[in-house]
Amino acid sequence: MVLPHPATRRRAARPRALPRPANARRAARPRPATGRRAARPRPATGRRAARAWALVRLTRPWFWPLGWAAAYAGSVLATRDWLPPPAALPRSLAALVVLGPLVWTAVLTGNDRHDLPSDRRNPRKATAPLVTGVLTATDLVRAQVGATAAALALAATVIGPAFALGTAVVLLLGWAYSAPPVRLKVRPGLDVAANAAAVGVLAPLAGWSLHRPVTGYPLLIAALGLFLVAALYLPTTVLDVDADTAAGDTTAAVCWGARRCRRAGLTLWTAATGVWLVVCHLGVLVRRDSWTVQDLWAPVLVVGYAVAVRRPTIARLAGICVLFAVPAADFLTAWTAAGPV
Repeated sequence: MVLPHPATRRRAARPRALPRPANARRAARPRPATGRRAARPRPATGRRAARAWALVRLTRPWFWPLGWAAAYAGSVLATRDWLPPPAALPRSLAALVVLGPLVWTAVLTGNDRHDLPSDRRNPRKATAPLVTGVLTATDLVRAQVGATAAALALAATVIGPAFALGTAVVLLLGWAYSAPPVRLKVRPGLDVAANAAAVGVLAPLAGWSLHRPVTGYPLLIAALGLFLVAALYLPTTVLDVDADTAAGDTTAAVCWGARRCRRAGLTLWTAATGVWLVVCHLGVLVRRDSWTVQDLWAPVLVVGYAVAVRRPTIARLAGICVLFAVPAADFLTAWTAAGPV
């Protein structure tokens, strides 16, 4: 007996099942599952915690010390003491809140919202909350408005009018840097100036204003802060040059080229270091017999910057700031040792 080929073999007749009601058919439909068990919806508390943590990451807490360190230097310059006087302690603590989480939240939420087209093309921003969808544009608008209002209210009610005015200017620069139609980020030169003015001039001036009138702030310190922060900002435009080019954002690195930005930054950094040595040895701000640390550390600063910006990263730029902390601390030590003016 020869069995038929499997392709032509007829299947044995099976008894038909009785039709089931429609509601039974719906109930019997298989539910989509991933893995062994169907994914359970995340509890509301878990979602809220994830969104809150995403908002904290968006504000880049590792940037907060930039404002704190600059303001602290301004405070030491004003008081010639490492610690603020007890009467100024509440204002100083409020300034930490304003210059840390509040200002950076207000500035960076607006920046991320308007940078979304380039961030989607940027591998470095692949985990950004707005890119991944953990946060929405509406979430960022609410955070920006809330942080702006809180920063201005705290500065005006607890710290003082001069500090509040400076905070308003920093927030305005942050908005103008990112938001169209101004969008200083895509205006080479103005993008550098906006960042250098905010971090290099206004942040130290904020610390100074806690104790003394802003009119007494040393202009030479303001100029040096402007040059140093401009030198630190220029390599950051090189980090995202490919994504900015694809998105059509004509940043400094896109317009001038990565090599020119690195050279311009090195020129500014070297010039500021040289001027600083002249200031120390001529006793323009404070007199001291020996500036050994400044002399020995100057080439370390220049070489360290040159090496770091060849392939800039946020970590390497942070390393430059750590290098700069050595001569800064040495100068402040001489400043405080000179005693009250």
